[in-house]
Amino acid sequence: MTNDAIFSQLDFGPLDEFLKQDDVTDISYSNGGQIWLKTLSRGVFQVERPQINNALMEKLAFQCSNVMGKTFNMAHPFLDAESTELRLNFVHESIATNGIACLIRKTPAKIRLNREKLINEKYVREDLLDFLLACVQGHANIIVSGETGSGKTELVKYLASTTKENEKIITIEDTLELHLDRIFPHRDIVAMKTNNIASYTDVLVTCMRQNPIWILLSEVRSAEAVLAVRNSISSGHHIISTIHADKAASIPMRMYSLLESNLDVEQFLSTIHRYVQIGIYVKGYLSKELGRFQREIMEICEFYVDEDNKPKANTIFQKTMDGQFTLNNPTKNLRDYLAIQGVILPDDIFRTTESPKPNLNPSPNVTPVTPNLNQNVTPNINTSNMPNPSQVSPNINMINNQQAI
Repeated sequence: MTNDAIFSQLDFGPLDEFLKQDDVTDISYSNGGQIWLKTLSRGVFQVERPQINNALMEKLAFQCSNVMGKTFNMAHPFLDAESTELRLNFVHESIATNGIACLIRKTPAKIRLNREKLINEKYVREDLLDFLLACVQGHANIIVSGETGSGKTELVKYLASTTKENEKIITIEDTLELHLDRIFPHRDIVAMKTNNIASYTDVLVTCMRQNPIWILLSEVRSAEAVLAVRNSISSGHHIISTIHADKAASIPMRMYSLLESNLDVEQFLSTIHRYVQIGIYVKGYLSKELGRFQREIMEICEFYVDEDNKPKANTIFQKTMDGQFTLNNPTKNLRDYLAIQGVILPDDIFRTTESPKPNLNPSPNVTPVTPNLNQNVTPNINTSNMPNPSQVSPNINMINNQQAI
């Protein structure tokens, strides 16, 4: 019997109330009865449920240990249990001295984001969203950064959903969260899971033999994962992944810090800047203006190397918490990279100057792919330094296969 079949028979008792709510992403139990929820709409808050107590959580831990074939006691005080859509972590009371602690994370096989939601909920400006989708169509390598709970994985799932239907995807995860094979069962998607027998390196070697176009790596949080990213991109495959970093421009250095080796820093950064085109920083915060928990793309950064092979970064978009933002066009390096894939970006894609409109007539063998330049600027953002964009935008036919989500 599979873990999922056994998990379906577990008695979650009063916890089932929260497991059935789509808005709830995490359930935290600690301190002899405290219940904290993390939701998409309200962020983190506490609820009172006296019937959820140490006795209930110890019973649940015992059931999970049986499912996983593990022991949970003073000699083995940590327990991880995982089904397809649930991930549980228990800490025994011999370590958590104020009582057993538990975190339940929900990883449903669905994509919570879509274009309308992203724009209407001010997750990202429309022109920036079109730019990112053009980068996906142009096979740019993308790494999404942010704190825990900022929505990195959900953004990766959405970006991956806009890849072409005939492009094979392989996901490599240590804990299953993407579920793209279940969301798109008709597509050529292989889901691989690492464990103490098959490491990232082992799985990646096999992955290469499967001839994927895209490799989606779970969070980069170890030296092995960093090397997996480097080996994937340097071998000509295209990746989308996530990492913990406090801003987009610091992604390459954050990857280097995870290596914990004597590898030459300049050489490593040059490699990452050469092969990773886009870094994104997502932030989750309680918005007083909107009166709810808000997830938002705060930074988009372009990486490249100059003529002297020096690593460089171009901040395409950066927004501060007071609503001020800067906006820069991508460099010729990125435009040339995307053009090879038939994705043609105007020189002044974000209309940051009063220069004449660029010639959008490509050569006969290249299909133009340009973002929609009808801007949807977030209210209260200071755009005093920027001219009003033209309301006339070039023809767009970028995502022919984008699925309604």
